[in-house]
Amino acid sequence: MKPIKFDPILKQTLWGGEKIAVFKRLGASQERTGASQGAGDGVSNDRIGESWEISGVENNESIIADGELKGKTLTEAVTELKDKLVGVDNYKRFGNDFPLLIKFIDARQDLSIQVHPNDEMARRNGMKNGKTEMWYIMDSDPKAKLFNGLKRDITPEEYTKMVENDTICDALAEYSVKSGDCFFIPAGRVHSIGAGCFLAEIQQTSDATYRIYDFKRKDKNGNYRELHTKQAADCIDYNVEQDYQTDYVPVVNQGVSLVRCAYFNTAVYELDEPMTLDYSELDSFVIFIGIKGEGVFVDNEGNETTLREGETILVPATTDTLYVTGTIKFLETYV
Repeated sequence: MKPIKFDPILKQTLWGGEKIAVFKRLGASQERTGASQGAGDGVSNDRIGESWEISGVENNESIIADGELKGKTLTEAVTELKDKLVGVDNYKRFGNDFPLLIKFIDARQDLSIQVHPNDEMARRNGMKNGKTEMWYIMDSDPKAKLFNGLKRDITPEEYTKMVENDTICDALAEYSVKSGDCFFIPAGRVHSIGAGCFLAEIQQTSDATYRIYDFKRKDKNGNYRELHTKQAADCIDYNVEQDYQTDYVPVVNQGVSLVRCAYFNTAVYELDEPMTLDYSELDSFVIFIGIKGEGVFVDNEGNETTLREGETILVPATTDTLYVTGTIKFLETYV
């Protein structure tokens, strides 16, 4: 089976910007499936807050863009190919539910302060699973910042009061960001993407989000967006850590591990010479997310796939090796 490409699902948001359309080389009149509600069949290139690159989320499933499976949803492909696509252990663990959701996010404005439940709490509240995620920062604005984690001890009672009196941000660790920065956000960690951030997000397949604070903003209808103050209080991890940014040293022409957790393993590659990636001992699909440049991937069966910045490909679990040429920076992630 050759690597699979999907049509992106573009999401227009109140806080979205213009970077995604440029990054993905989307024409002004180009249409994509999965437009946000009210946006029609096509999506204009302004205020695109998210591009869902690979998604098995119900009612937001990625559509295969080419090849023998063209037109099928990701879930249909998993149902048909089973462990050949996702791996034996992954299929036993997740069944026909694809376990990862891959996004590009462009924040023209601050996103809300939020937190995600863990698996146990999410299932108690009728959801399939919780959400652990990570961010890889791309070419963001010079003054872009984000919040990730608590910088001082607070109690659940103090948290509630700080939300009510608009001071909750005073308790959060704030980071100025640049291209290449990485942040891990396990379930329970309070966080927010700030204005000017442009990033790739890898997460559990879940839409489980509790909105803590939204800067007293109103939606297009003049209403405040719903907050989930109590639900969030129940799942926040109140432990304080010294640093919430992932520390790593970039190395050219070598994979550098960024995050290893129960839900995904992610590395970054920056190549300017050929390299063979060996997955013969890996029982999982592999996803490649193009960050910069362009490369050609040839698998052990001779299938050739181009990966450019702004593109994402899914490599089936049956693939043993990939020979990569070109000048390219990409993320590699698998379960």
